[in-house]
Amino acid sequence: MNYQNRSSALFTDLYELTMAQGYWKNNMDSIAVFDMFCRKNPFNGGFSVFAGLETLINYIEDFRFSKDDIDYLRTLDTFEEDFLNYLSDFKFSGDIYAMEEGSVIFPNEPIVRVHANLIEAQLLEGLILNTINFQSLIATKTARVALAAKKGGIMEFGLRRAQGYDGAMSATRASYIGGANGTSNTLAGKEYGIPVMGTMAHAWIMSFPTELEAFEAYAKIYPDKCVFLIDTYDTLNSGIKNAIIAGSKLVEKGYNFGVRLDSGDIEYLSAEVRKRLDAAGFPQATISVSNELTEEIIQTLVDHGAPINSWGVGTHMVTGGNESSFTGVYKLAARNNPNGGELLPTMKFSDNPEKTTNPGIKNVYRLFDENGFAKADILALDGEEISEGKFDRFYHPSIDYRQFSFKPAKVVPLLKKVMEKGSRIEAKPDPAVCIRRARETVKKQLEYLHPTYKRILNPHIYKVSITEKLKDLKLQFISERIK
Repeated sequence: MNYQNRSSALFTDLYELTMAQGYWKNNMDSIAVFDMFCRKNPFNGGFSVFAGLETLINYIEDFRFSKDDIDYLRTLDTFEEDFLNYLSDFKFSGDIYAMEEGSVIFPNEPIVRVHANLIEAQLLEGLILNTINFQSLIATKTARVALAAKKGGIMEFGLRRAQGYDGAMSATRASYIGGANGTSNTLAGKEYGIPVMGTMAHAWIMSFPTELEAFEAYAKIYPDKCVFLIDTYDTLNSGIKNAIIAGSKLVEKGYNFGVRLDSGDIEYLSAEVRKRLDAAGFPQATISVSNELTEEIIQTLVDHGAPINSWGVGTHMVTGGNESSFTGVYKLAARNNPNGGELLPTMKFSDNPEKTTNPGIKNVYRLFDENGFAKADILALDGEEISEGKFDRFYHPSIDYRQFSFKPAKVVPLLKKVMEKGSRIEAKPDPAVCIRRARETVKKQLEYLHPTYKRILNPHIYKVSITEKLKDLKLQFISERIK
């Protein structure tokens, strides 16, 4: 992919630059720590999927102000020349910790943690949020679709409905991570090694004198990849009949075929089509469906036993459907101590209690029970340890009466360093290898998440709790503010 435009450090909000100049003028460009986390799961779901990390690292490594960028900023009559000279040499030189791409995540836990000079960390905010928020939204949506389909294959068909070129490419990448089996987007197939899928549109059939001629012409060219679109004219009175005629010739030659429904009552039509295929002696013929599918529709059809082998999902998967954005935010967690020593924890207060942040440099640990299920994610201050096989008490982040004690059978730290001094820790992976690894992470982590958290409707709420030490620090901030 060409990262040129996104790697321009102008890809930020203006106030980030005005604040940066303020920090620079006040000699405040000292070390700081920022957390990125989401405030809630999208789609009223029980989990989210973290995606976009590898894309983000690629962008950050090349994040610069070009001469043209500096010339443009000069025209705004806002920035001093010495500050513009400072920006002309800008390069991110900090450290980044993050969860593994493809991780199942939950609200209020850091998924990306940035350690850098204040100006560097501030200028990355827009890039981090834009990249992670969108891909995490789409990966989460796709994971829900895949769960609803159970063992049915998911095909991502959203290129034409995505929000622009980058929206389509990012959505295809995130969809594959989330569980789609392939895409219609051939450029994404090339860039990311994603299997490409698709056969014909209604225009192919309408371009021939008859539906049967269209099917037979396609079968002649692509005998091993034939899925007939049967709803151009009349699904039951012509489409399936002609598909059986054309398909029978393929079977005689040792090939298989399938049919696709793109309109009408999918449950009724798929059942009728299955009966006719079976009656004609083609139980191996497959049925694919498309047309504004959502996870709720798919789950209903699966629960009702609709005989569908695969699902083509476009609009609602690559746009987020009824959820327009992922609620990721980027907040200061610790800042420089002017007196020296350890960084000072910071905490954002709000009239909305759910927007009050957790102070300090934090790690995240996932606790498992003796059955191998994830029980809770715990936020702990840097330096704290949570031990396997030992009872500990953990507290609700809102600092209310809710708490629980638990003896974890296994404890897994979730944040690891992915960039050090502005460079990636691991050698740059092949994009296809990276995306497959993230896809496997989603699959593995969803398997150890209890089914109650994966319900499409009314899921159980997964515990994200804090240690006693973090609770006490938060209470200290609250007490001092009340004074």
